[in-house]
Amino acid sequence: MAGASLDATPTAYGEQLSLRMTFLHVTTEWARHNGHADLLREHIDGFAGT
Repeated sequence: MAGASLDATPTAYGEQLSLRMTFLHVTTEWARHNGHADLLREHIDGFAGT
């Protein structure tokens, strides 16, 4: 993927997908789950913040 253009639209499962939107979705989901993990850690150890 390093050499691919973000404007590329490969076909998967019979649909054309934008690499830009795919990467945006993956990044958003990663951030959401990272936030959930941080909330669990704060609940377990009682320490909020970094």
